[in-house]
Amino acid sequence: MKKTFLFGLLAGSLMLSATSCKNPDIKSDEDVATTPLPPIPAAPDTTGGKTPSANEATREINAVNATEDIKKMQPTM
Repeated sequence: MKKTFLFGLLAGSLMLSATSCKNPDIKSDEDVATTPLPPIPAAPDTTGGKTPSANEATREINAVNATEDIKKMQPTM
C-alpha cells in the first residue's frame, strides 16, 4: 500500500470522529431537564392490615424459617 493511501484513511477517520462529536442543535445546557423525579409509591399492603406479633417481628430471615413459613401457607391434605 502507498503511504498516501494510509495517510488519507487516517485523516478521513479523524475528520469523521471530530464531526460526529459535535451537535449543532444544542447550544448550551439550557435544554437540560431539571425537574425532580416523582416520588416512589408506597409498597402494597399484603398483610391485610394485620400487625406482626412480637415473635414474627424479631424473627431472623433464613432458609429454615422460610421453609417453615412456606409449609404453614400450603394447604394440608
